Formats: sequence, structure tokens, C-alpha cells
Amino acid sequence: MKVFSSVSLRCVFSAAVILALVCVSKTISTSSARPAESRPDNFIEFHSAPDRVVDGSAVRVHYRCSRPCRLAVEVVVSTLKKTDFVVFRRRWIGGAPGVSRIHRVLLRLPPSILYQQDFFNRRVLDAQKASVRALLEHLDESSEPRTHEGSSRLKVYKVLQIYPNKRPTACASWSAHLMWRMSRNRTQCPHESDVIDMLTFPLASTGEYLGVIRRLQPFRDRSLERARRHAVTKPRVTLSVWIYLLKWCHRKLCGIIHHIDRKNVYESVVLQLTDAGDVITQVRVTTGEDAAFRAGLMLPLWKWIRLDCYIQDSKALLDASWDDIMLRITYDFNQNVRLDDTDGYFAMGGSRFLPGIHGYFGPAKYYRFGTEQVKNQLQPKSTELELDAAHQECLEMKTFTKAFLHEVTQSHPMSQISKDTTPFIRSWGQTGNKICNQTWNFENQLKYGQLFHFLLSKQEEIRTGALGMEHLGSAMFEHAVNTVFMINQDHNKITFNSTSLLRESSCFGNHKASLLLASIYLSGLGNSVDLQKGHVYSLIGAAADHRLALMHAGYKHSQGLDGFPKDLDFAYSYYANTGLQSSIDINSIHENKQHIIEHIYLDNPEDLNQHNHKKTDVFQYVKFLAGSGDAEAQRQLAAMLYRGYNGATKDLEHAAKWFKASAMQMKDPVAMFDYAMMLITGEGVEKNDSRGFRLMQKAAEMGSDRAMNGLGWYYGRFLKDHRNAVKYFEQAALNGNEDGIFNLGLYHLNRKNPDNPVKNETAAFQQFLKASRYGHVSAVVEAAWYFSTGNLEGVSQDVEKAVMMLKKVCEQNGHLGLIVREALQAYLQGSRQEAFVKYVLAAETGLGLAQINVAHLCEELNLSPDCRWRYHNYSVLNYEPNPVALLKMGDYYYPPSSTRADSLSLVGRAVSMYGRAAVAGSPQGMFNLVLLAQQGHALPLDVHGFFNVSHHDEQHTVVEKILIRCVEAESEDAVTPCSLALLGVQMGKALSRMTQSSAQLVLMYASLLSISIIIVVVPLQSCLSQRITSQHVRAGSQDGVTSSREQSSIMGGNLRAAGISRVITLKGEQWLRQTGEWAVTVSGVCLCVFWTALLYHLL
Repeated sequence: MKVFSSVSLRCVFSAAVILALVCVSKTISTSSARPAESRPDNFIEFHSAPDRVVDGSAVRVHYRCSRPCRLAVEVVVSTLKKTDFVVFRRRWIGGAPGVSRIHRVLLRLPPSILYQQDFFNRRVLDAQKASVRALLEHLDESSEPRTHEGSSRLKVYKVLQIYPNKRPTACASWSAHLMWRMSRNRTQCPHESDVIDMLTFPLASTGEYLGVIRRLQPFRDRSLERARRHAVTKPRVTLSVWIYLLKWCHRKLCGIIHHIDRKNVYESVVLQLTDAGDVITQVRVTTGEDAAFRAGLMLPLWKWIRLDCYIQDSKALLDASWDDIMLRITYDFNQNVRLDDTDGYFAMGGSRFLPGIHGYFGPAKYYRFGTEQVKNQLQPKSTELELDAAHQECLEMKTFTKAFLHEVTQSHPMSQISKDTTPFIRSWGQTGNKICNQTWNFENQLKYGQLFHFLLSKQEEIRTGALGMEHLGSAMFEHAVNTVFMINQDHNKITFNSTSLLRESSCFGNHKASLLLASIYLSGLGNSVDLQKGHVYSLIGAAADHRLALMHAGYKHSQGLDGFPKDLDFAYSYYANTGLQSSIDINSIHENKQHIIEHIYLDNPEDLNQHNHKKTDVFQYVKFLAGSGDAEAQRQLAAMLYRGYNGATKDLEHAAKWFKASAMQMKDPVAMFDYAMMLITGEGVEKNDSRGFRLMQKAAEMGSDRAMNGLGWYYGRFLKDHRNAVKYFEQAALNGNEDGIFNLGLYHLNRKNPDNPVKNETAAFQQFLKASRYGHVSAVVEAAWYFSTGNLEGVSQDVEKAVMMLKKVCEQNGHLGLIVREALQAYLQGSRQEAFVKYVLAAETGLGLAQINVAHLCEELNLSPDCRWRYHNYSVLNYEPNPVALLKMGDYYYPPSSTRADSLSLVGRAVSMYGRAAVAGSPQGMFNLVLLAQQGHALPLDVHGFFNVSHHDEQHTVVEKILIRCVEAESEDAVTPCSLALLGVQMGKALSRMTQSSAQLVLMYASLLSISIIIVVVPLQSCLSQRITSQHVRAGSQDGVTSSREQSSIMGGNLRAAGISRVITLKGEQWLRQTGEWAVTVSGVCLCVFWTALLYHLL
């Protein structure tokens, strides 16, 4: 009976649960079908919207505003080249606040996305994705959209399908349609000119074997090309160039302009400067012989000079003009000149065959068919004239300073009155010295006031000889940095003062000052932006062959920044110069003037904690192991002391000591080779060639590829045994030694291989290219030369690749590393002023690490937001930008201000930045990309390829693939935003699959009800059990008291009443417990079934 009643009761309860589930599902479906009554004060949604791109379709927008607002409907498409391209926009002002409205908008779309390409619809957009958006933004009191900080902007979107149809229009005639199909992909040639601008921006030439390469192409116009070919043996060409000489040629001949043919032989025309300031003009005549003449000039220094060279059949005219002087030299070669300007290349300045002039090039023009009147004038207030003015001022300052030094060293000390009275200082001409009468006038004392006061402060050092002309520039720079950049300790901010002492430091040869001046003028740090002055000091530093200034100029030209024209040939010229110096610097990296680059970011506390001004734990640990006799630790310690990394101070003698200790154990061939090289070169030890050679042989026998290359170097350089040298170089190259590969390339060029004494540039290039992939600096310089000229058969001209290769190795230069090291040490020691200046110097060379650190200091020192934006923006322009900078720039662009007209393009830039960071492996970039993708923004093509997605994939598929890659890039042990987001996406997919089945939908509702039952029943059971237990305790105590007092008389009645009450209580307790257990059991079963189904869909 009890079993039957229990079963009946459970059946009734199950039926009630099922009825309740049905009621709940009906209620939910009814509530979902009925519009919600409670909505927020501000909302916007689509009441209806089309599913595909159709012209004239209607969009109904349901919205409500709590205060005045503006609304918009936009149709946005994404193509392969551009994201978020607006093709339709309609705006209106919302009605009365607080009232829900439905607004109807008709979509009027352009034919470029509606129809396929045909005769009448020739311009179409290759739209990959389209969406319709509705936006709501509040207005302020002036009826203008509020800024991003104060705005509340709502947006909804719907993705549209794109099916372009044929345009419903009349058909074109057969002939017109045929002509259109034949010509629709034809490239229309623009007007061609025979005037070539060889140079449009000043070029700094350092007198090295480097210059700007220009290759001329044949005319596209057939008639012009036919005329050019006909004129090869009867040329009429004109070449006009401006030059500014700082020195005459330091060798016998220097190149102004020279033409090299594809066989690397001089072709017409060649203009050369002699060591006496004369000009030589060389040509090739039709017989194949070379002819030349000397102009008999003496070109002046520190003046702009224009040279015009006219070639007319067999005659040559050379015009030279400066100031008001004009000279003409005429010469007849007696045979026609041969000139094919498409054969080979023109070099402005130097090349590997001829050094360039030391000075500057101004505008240069080449008239391919000649001209009677050259139009190549310097413009008023041009950079060229400002450059001349800066040099003239420097000459005047040097004369002024020489007179001061002469007076002081001739034991004529200044009186105390002269030191203290400013600016009315008595003229030094009163001493009776004629030099001082010409120099120390009152006007010059006022004009160069800061220089004069600085010299007065250093008078004692000058008199004793401790400070001379050669060291004045460095002393002025250190003093100028402390006066130009002042730290406000109260506000932790840098203030900027006069830069006159920096200009004077630049004049006296300190070209850190030149680079810093260029940075100040170009960026507007404490001054208004002055691009022209920035260009002037950039050129002055580059012309002085300063490594950082050369990299600065190359970087600006490679990117086209700060008014520098984007010209990769210019960039190659500057970077190749730095690369050539870097190939020399690398052999003296142990000197104190150089340091390896340490990639420490100031916004990374872990990096800063590991690299402070004290010796690191790694150094101390290695030193401990070395002291205990560990050969490998001894070699590592020696390398730290030799190069100065991991907190070690460079110490050549101690490095040699530890190299010797490791090498003498005859266990480590690397240490044996390093010590052998020290013995051969005499670095840190007494020179001993024979001992070093024997030790190197043993290291090579133990398999050291560096020792094999070292033996080849020793045989070739000292023993002149080139057969053995090639043998060892080949062994080293087979073992992957980059030096051995490079040296093999050199032997292909210099014909010293006894078994193959023929010059083979193609084989040499292949060896250089192979070694460059290992980062060999000299190999990169050589390979880049072939890419820049394109003059080697089988190697196409690729100047951009040459620039990329050179920039990468230049950024490893030890002098740049020293600046970065000093900046880091200054920061760790609390000198923000010095750290800022030195990081700026490094940042202006294009070093991404320094640019990010400058941006951090701009923020830390409360400088203008433009300072942060400038250097973060520049860092993302690098060929391999740091993901941190990409994320910063993405945050800058997104979310855009609603008041900006280009807000959609800014979103596109943000997507691009986050996409590049994601491709670089940044989990944060991937996460941000997911957020933007979920808002309907199209992803860049490189992101599609990286995450293996296509524009046909659904949004959740794209998001899931990105999040999976993000989780793989993050730490496996941590719960990260990407892992949580991925779980949410996958749960959403599983739930959406479950809702597609009515049975599983009911199961989901049952699970929700089960959770509610468990939440209610379990606490109720616990409360009832506690209450019943307390009643039992009270009943027991009352029974004890009763039995002790009135055991005989009233015991029976009370026991009967208490028994009846206890039976009722026990039955109620049992019923509630069974009912609760049954409900929890059913709920648990429902939950288990639900989670099983969910896991099935999830997995």
C-alpha cells in the first residue's frame, strides 16, 4: 500500500512538472512573440531590414531617445583594399524625447555594388562584405554630437548578402561592345617628358664610395623611344646639377655624376672633381674609346655652384656659375659621342668604382633631348640656401672662437669686471690686438652671447690646454642638454629653452647636437615645427659621416616622413654608408665606444628589474662557476667581459685571462679559437702568432667552424697560401659559418683562387646573399649593392629589399647600442632628462625599441599627446614593428570620436593595427580583433590567411578560429580572456544547436526549472530538519521533568497526546523529505541530461 501510494504520488508530481514545463514554454514563446513592454530609455533596433543588397529596399528603425539625439542609417561595404567603405548614409534628428518611434528609410545604392561590370557599368566595387547599420548618438545643447568622452552612442547592424545582377539597360552595339572588351584593361600612358629630375631634394655626400643610383627606362611612347635610339650616336643631351663643396677631393678624383654601363665600364657622361677643385669631363666616343678634357677651374668652397654640361654630337660645353660669376668651357672630341642612357645606371656622387664629393648636391636635371635654356634655379628661402646660411654662420663662429682661444692662450686673462658685466662687455679689441679688432666687436658679442658666456666659463681650462677646439663641441653639447631640457621636479615635466648652444655645438663638430636639433625642429619639442631647419641640420649631420645622422636621413627617406620625400635610392645611399661603417665597427665591438643593443622596454617592469646598473644575477652565477673551473662558464664570463653585456663592464685584460683559462683546458673549441685570435692580433695579451696558429689548428680539428674560417684567413693573409685558404673557407662554409661563406664570395671576385682564377660576380653574389641570411654585415652591404643597381645579369633591381636588409644590420651598430645603453642607465639612475635626450637620438634613427621608450617617457613626463602619437606611429612604420606599438596605435584609432568625419576610416586603421599585432603573435591583438569582428568590421586579407579563414565563413566561425589561435599563443596554465571568450563562443554555438530541436528546447527550459527547484528545496529541507531536531530535544526534556514529578497520576494522558503529535510530525517530515528528495532527483536527472546534450554539441 505504501509502495502504491508513493508511486502514485510521484506520477502525480511528474505530471505536474510536465504541465508546468509546457506552461513555461508557452509563456516564453508568447512573451517572445509579444514585444517587450519594458525597454531602456535609449535604444535602437531594426524593426525590419532586407537580407540582401537591393536598391530601393526599405529599412525600418525602431528607436527611443531620452534627450535630443541624431540617428543615421548606413550601408557599409568592405573590399579587398579598403574596409568600412560607406556607400549610403541617411541622417535625421530624433523626435520628442522619451517617445518610441519607427522611422522608414529607403536605401538608394550605387550601381557599383548592385550590378556586374559591363559596357555601361565600368567602375564596380569588388565588395567582399556588406552590412546595414543604424546609429544613435546624443546631441549637446548646441545641437552638435558630443565628443567620445561624453557621448553615449548606440549601434546595431545586419550583414547583407551580395548578388550583383546584370544591369537592366539597353544593349550596346556589337562594334562598341567589342571595342570596349578589347580596351577595358589597357593601361593609358600618361604624357611623357624628356626632362628627368635626377634630384629634387638636397643630398649629403660624405666623400665615400657611395651615392644615389638612378636607372633610366626607355620611353613608353614609341616615337620618343625611336628618337632616343636614333640619338645614341648623335646625342644632344644636357645635364645640370648644383653642388656645394665642403672640401675638395681628398683623393685624386671624386665623382660628381658618372654613368656606368651594364659591363661596369664608364659610359658617357662622367663629371669628376680633382683634388685642386678642377672639373674633368669624360665621354665615350663612337669608336669605343674614352675621351676627356680638363676645364681648368678652381671651384670655391662653401658656395652653391651650378654645373651645366651640354653634349652636342662631338662637342661638349661646360658652364660653371656661382654668385655672379659664370664660366664656359667648350671642347670638341673630333668624333661623335656615344650615349645610351638606358644602358646601366647613373650615380650621383660616389659608387663602388669612384668616391663622391664631400659636400651636398642640390637640384639636378637631365634633358634627354637637350635644351638651349636650362631651368634649374635655386628657389628663394629654399633648404639649399638655408644650408649655406648655416655653414656661413659656423665659419663666423669658428673665427670668433679661434680669436678667443688665441687671446686666452696668449696669457691675456679676462678681468673680473668683464666676466660679471653682461651683455655690455668691453670689446676685446681694446687690448690692441688686430685679430681682436676684427672679431670682438660689440655686435658679435651680442650675436653669439651664449657661446661667449660658455667660453668665459671655460677660460681656465682653455688657458691650461685642457679644452681645445677639437673638444669644444662635446663640452657644449653636454652643457646644452642641461640647459635646453630642464626637469620640473614638482610636476615631473621637461621644459624647453633656447637651442642656440646646440647650434654652436653642431658647428664645432658634435653631430649628436645636429641630430638633436633636427629632431627638435621636425617634431616641435618645445618649439614650433620648422621642417626646413630640421632638414638643414639633418643634412649637416649626414654630411659629417655621423652614423646616427646617416641612419636618421635614410629612415626619413625610406618612409617619406617629416617633409623628406620618399626616395629609396636616397635611403639606400645613407644606409649603405652606415652599413659599411658597421662592418668595420663590428671588429672593435669590445671597445668602450660601442655596445650591443639591449632590447629593454621601459614599460615592462620585468625587463627593468632584470637589467639595472648593478651586475645581474646571471653574471654573478657565471662568475661563480668560472671560479670553480667550469670551462664553458669561463668562456661565457670572458665573452661578457669582452662585449660588456649582462651587467658586465668591458675589461679586455680580464676577458683574455678567462679565455685563456678556458682554452688551456683543451675542451672547448670556441674558447680555444677566441684565445687564438687574441694571440694572433695581440688584443689584451702579448702577440704570439705561432702559438695562436697552433691553437687554432687544434680547435679546427675539434670541429669548430669558426676556427676553420680563421685558418683560411691566416693562410690567405699571412702565409699567402690561397689554395689552403680556399680549402678551409669551403670547410667552414659547409659547416654553416657565415664568415667562411662571405670569404668564398670575395675569392670569386678577386680572382685569387688558384683553381679558378676568373672573376665570377654571379657566384660571388650567391655567396653574399647566403651569408646575409645569417646576418653577416659585410655580406649584407655587398648583396644590397647588387640589388640597388640591378646591373648583374639575373638580379633585378630591388632597392626596397636593399634598404630593408641594410636597415636591419645598421640597427645592430655598436655606436647606436651605446646610446641606447646610456639612455637605459640614465633612466635606471633617475635621470629622466638624459634618458629622454638619448632615447630621442636613437628613436630618430628608426629604431623601434627607442621609439616605444620615447613614447613612454613622453607620457611619464607629461609631454603633449602629439609626442606619444609621433613615436608610436613611427614605430609601426618599421618593417617589423613591435606588437606593443601596434596595439597602442590601434587604441589611439579606436573607438573614434563621433564628431570626426573620418571615424569609419579610423576604425579601419584600428582593425589594420590590431590585425598586424595579431599576425605578429600578440594575444591582445587577437582578442581586440575578435571584438571588432563581432561588431561587423571586415578583417584584413593578411589576417584571413594567417587564421585560415575566408570572407565566406560565418562570423562565429571566424571568431572561433581567431580565439583558438589566441589561446595557443597564451600561457597554457592561466585562465585568460581569450580562453573565457572561446568558451563563451563555443557554449553559444552549442546552445544555438540545441534550440533548433523542440525536444532539446523543452529540456533546456526543464533544466532552468530544475535549477530553481534545487535552489528552493535544498535550503527548505535544511531548515525543516533543523526545526524538527530542536522539537525532539524539547520533547525529550519535558518528558524527563514530567516523569520525575508526577509519575503516578498524569503520565498516561500526556504520553497519548504527545504520541499523536509526534506521529503527525513524523509523517509530515517524512512526506516533505520524500517530496524534496524526489524533486531534487528529477531536477538532477534533468540537469544531467541537459549537460550531456550540451557537451555533445560542444565537443
